Amino acid sequence: MTSKRAQNECNNTDEFKKKKRKSCEQSAQLCPGVEDEQVKTAVKEAWNRRTHYSKGDLELDCHPFPHCIIRNFISSETFTENLQRELLELNFHEKSNDLYKFKQSDDLKKRKEPHITGLRTALFGPFRSWLGEVLGVELEPTVDISCAKYEYTDVLLCHDDELEGRRVAFILYLVPPWQSSDGGTLDLYSTDSHFQPQSKMKSLVPSWNTLILFEVSPVSFHQVSEVLSQDKCRLSLSGWFHGPSLERPPRHIEPPIPRNPHLPRDETLLMEWVNPQYLDISYQEQIQTEFENSSEIQLKDFVREEKFREVREALRLAEIQWMKRGPPNKRQGMFERLAYFVPSTPMCCGEVRRWSHGSYTLLHDAEAAQAEYALDLVLPFGCADWLSEFGGFTCYVANEEDEELLTVYPEDNSLALVYRDKETLKFVKHVNHKSSSDGSSTCREFYDFSFTYYE
Repeated sequence: MTSKRAQNECNNTDEFKKKKRKSCEQSAQLCPGVEDEQVKTAVKEAWNRRTHYSKGDLELDCHPFPHCIIRNFISSETFTENLQRELLELNFHEKSNDLYKFKQSDDLKKRKEPHITGLRTALFGPFRSWLGEVLGVELEPTVDISCAKYEYTDVLLCHDDELEGRRVAFILYLVPPWQSSDGGTLDLYSTDSHFQPQSKMKSLVPSWNTLILFEVSPVSFHQVSEVLSQDKCRLSLSGWFHGPSLERPPRHIEPPIPRNPHLPRDETLLMEWVNPQYLDISYQEQIQTEFENSSEIQLKDFVREEKFREVREALRLAEIQWMKRGPPNKRQGMFERLAYFVPSTPMCCGEVRRWSHGSYTLLHDAEAAQAEYALDLVLPFGCADWLSEFGGFTCYVANEEDEELLTVYPEDNSLALVYRDKETLKFVKHVNHKSSSDGSSTCREFYDFSFTYYE
């Protein structure tokens, strides 16, 4: 049985620990502009009217959507330096999927380091109150903050941040001297009449002790451009202030790629184009058995060598006109289409694509909702010297999961066949700067013929 005295000693010890933790917290003094009532009133008025405002280290710009930049956000240089040191000592986890590649810490809401704690207290205390008054919204005390490291070839592609409860996004940069040529800019996009991202309108270069915030909305499309510096770390703290979400218009559904019935062709074409071994009945049976067991297979040297060379050279002709397809939050960079190919009983659609630095495709909600049983065929051209570290490979994932089920790397004249069910989605990983950074005078690129057959 525990004595009353022992219980009191235990309680006293707990109180001592709490006081000790609290005393270790370093106070984060924010820039004077945030404390100025006149500035707060002016920012509120400008935000409501969607007009520009600037005073000292604080600037509000409403193009292409309202965002606020506060330089020298923390008054003490010593505090920011110690904060940076504490952050760099955290454990970081590799994060990679269709949308991003970077390193991220765990959630910081329970970290006890004195400067991390001090900044968290200032952000979600006084600054949250200031921001709520500016927006005329009561923001919740929810703490949502983590640290990210973006290094060479890391990227966060175009998205709008919308998720139930997120009201304002923020980023605090703790970076070395940084130029636009280093990449890692925060790019802001304009939107079209369907609230889809249209074009990059503004790029904000990270700078030391600068906070950027913007209201999460149907038009808040942005990205972190690929980091091109090989020796700098883009360190930042980021998160969201929570509150009632803004009303969202119905999501625009893009018209699907036209499908056509597959029309049988003259079999003499197969004799002219396909490697003779694949026309052998016994070999076809072997391939069929293997494919039925694994739902995927790669048929190497599928096209006759002389025909393969002719197609590869034809694809490199300057007179071919390539076109970008889809908004940046679904595809971007140089993911381009040459034409629809008419192929069937099953139905089929296809395209010729060119892949080079900046190309990618993304998963999106509409695609997941409309997923079907399908057979994918991809035949690459011109990728003999293509490395997996460049990106440009196709990933298959389960719906709402990041873990890859299958990765198909581009390989010259190797026909990839993948059968997928309704729970399986695919994307092509962002082609990064490594694909064009070996000092060669020409950028690496490759092409593929991509077809999908539907039941």
